Amino acid sequence: MGICEVCGNSYERAFSVTMDGVDHTFDCFECAIHALAPACAHCGCRVIGHGVEEEGEIYCCNACIRYEDRAGRPEDHGTIVADPASHRPAAFAEPS
Repeated sequence: MGICEVCGNSYERAFSVTMDGVDHTFDCFECAIHALAPACAHCGCRVIGHGVEEEGEIYCCNACIRYEDRAGRPEDHGTIVADPASHRPAAFAEPS
């Protein structure tokens, strides 16, 4: 039986992942993602697909790169308000 390094669960179907030469043991993909997947540099969600890399940072999508680019422009006053569920600016979010 393996013991998950994230939640401590002892599970007979635990699996190992080797990343950068280090072995990790998990009881589920959720724990593996939590421990190993990079976080988007803009919204913080875990990037479990291909993601997008820009200037050494990893983003979950092109929209997050655009929001980061806009955040530094004077006309935006450094503030981006986004709907985290859709990664769109709140002005474009669907009404609740």
